[in-house]
Amino acid sequence: MQLIDIGANLTHASFSHDFAAVVAAAQAAAVSHIIVTGTDLESSNAALTLAQSQAYFSCTAGFHPHVASSCGAAEIKQIEALAAHPELVAIGETGLDFNRNFSPQAQQLEVFERHLQLAATLQKPLFLHQRDAHEEFIELLRHYRDRIRGGVVHCFTDTRAALQDYLDLDMYIGITGWICDERRGQSLQELVARIPAERLLLETDAPYLLPRTLQPKPANRRNEPRHLAAILHTVAVCCERSPAQVAAETTTNAQRLFGARVGGDPGIV
Repeated sequence: MQLIDIGANLTHASFSHDFAAVVAAAQAAAVSHIIVTGTDLESSNAALTLAQSQAYFSCTAGFHPHVASSCGAAEIKQIEALAAHPELVAIGETGLDFNRNFSPQAQQLEVFERHLQLAATLQKPLFLHQRDAHEEFIELLRHYRDRIRGGVVHCFTDTRAALQDYLDLDMYIGITGWICDERRGQSLQELVARIPAERLLLETDAPYLLPRTLQPKPANRRNEPRHLAAILHTVAVCCERSPAQVAAETTTNAQRLFGARVGGDPGIV
């Protein structure tokens, strides 16, 4: 059995002191590949450097909506330059977050559209974020869908209607440790079985969203790629499929969406 973690923030400072041990633990836990997330220019550059150092990693590059106010035309050009490298397999993290509005909504919309345009030009898939902004998000995504190669709605926690909107656009759905939360993950536990097997992806979003099903829980409360197995187990229970089957499905899906860098041939997405 092998697993692919399609989103981990391994350039986060919390991994600086024991990075090699974190990677070794992930490999021991059957995580065969990790896509390292870029959320601004600094982390995107660091993610690419990491991906170029080991074939075990690939990466994304983009500006998270929280930092949209720091992304202009010059920054998009720099993301485009990073995307010329084969180790970079997706544009993003990008999207809209109207829950906290760390960047003004108008700027979020403008920067999200710039990322959509870039993904269309480069024909790279998207790594997408949406929180409390579904209507605006889906409107832009629909507008560009026939021009983009596809993408994943990362860390999905939304409604059944939102899920159907994404599936209608043939997007992939990323499931994190949120599903392991007995307090706030119940709705997702019910919805995950509605995700077609060929559209499901798994991710840790490390160091965030530590699965609450872990026993014992790590003292530092830091999530790591090795905990992808806990997410797999909960998803398998909710979908009434074996962990081995879900692992095989999600590995194939990641390879299909992100291409040869993650161990498979580029496919139609």
